[in-house]
Amino acid sequence: MRMQKFVMAAALLLAASAVPVLAQNAAADCKNPVTQMDLNGCSAQDYDTADGELNLQYRETRAALAKWDAALPEAQRGAEKALLAGQRAWIAYREAQCETFGFQARGGSMEPMLVSGCAADLTRRRTGELKDLATAME
Repeated sequence: MRMQKFVMAAALLLAASAVPVLAQNAAADCKNPVTQMDLNGCSAQDYDTADGELNLQYRETRAALAKWDAALPEAQRGAEKALLAGQRAWIAYREAQCETFGFQARGGSMEPMLVSGCAADLTRRRTGELKDLATAME
């Protein structure tokens, strides 16, 4: 019985001490990250931002290509469909490429940062490509 109480008290103590660490990580200063956990979280936030920008640009580019298609004779249409196929292939490429990039620290605490950083970089490049395409279609 004493052992159960000891184990329970130790578990509660560990859980209570983890809360400030989790709260601290949630509020990491991404201009000056301190721990690897901060770096991982900030890298994930950076990717989320880049992905949001990509999604906005994709919608704009898709609309531009749909407009382009509408101005073409039926037999020459297909720009919007090609964009969709290309984007799906690009997403598969990004996922595989960044998983491979993460192998530099496979199983280590740095792996998530490498994968997120890779995804953010590739996503920003793709956003630029989509913006250039939309501009060319105007």
